[in-house]
Amino acid sequence: MDLPEIVIISIAFILGFIIASLVFRQQSRLVEERARLNLERWQIESAGAIRKDSVNRSRSALKGRISEQMAPLLPEFPFSPADARFIGNPVDYIVFDGYTAVKDDGDDYVRVVLVEVKKGKGKLSRGESLIKKAVEEGRVSWKTVVLPD
Repeated sequence: MDLPEIVIISIAFILGFIIASLVFRQQSRLVEERARLNLERWQIESAGAIRKDSVNRSRSALKGRISEQMAPLLPEFPFSPADARFIGNPVDYIVFDGYTAVKDDGDDYVRVVLVEVKKGKGKLSRGESLIKKAVEEGRVSWKTVVLPD
C-alpha cells in the first residue's frame, strides 16, 4: 500500500468511528428519554396507590400507638392502671406492680415489670427481644445518681 491509500483508509476509519459514536450517543439519549418518560408515567399512574398505601400504613401505626397507650384501661391488661407508666420506647410500660397498694394501704411488696403491648400477632423487635432476654437473665440493676446542689 502506498501513502495515499493509507491516508484514505485512516480518514475513512476515523470518519466511521466519529459517525458510530454520534449514532451511539443519539441512541443513548433516546433510551434515556424513554426511561425518563416511563418513570414519569409510572409515577403519575402509581401516585394514588402510593398515597393510599402511605395513608394505610400511617393509620395502622397510629392505631398501634393508641392501642399501646389505652392498654391499661382495657380488661386484658393484668396490672393496675395506676401502677403503669408509659414510656413508649424501647418498651411501652414500666409497671410498678403493687405500688398503689404500698402508698394507699401500707403494703410492702412491689415488683417492677417491663411491659410491651402488641396488637394481634405483633412480634417483638430485635431491641425488644434483647431487653426481654436481659430481664430474663437477671441483667437488671438499680443505680441512684446524686447530683450536686
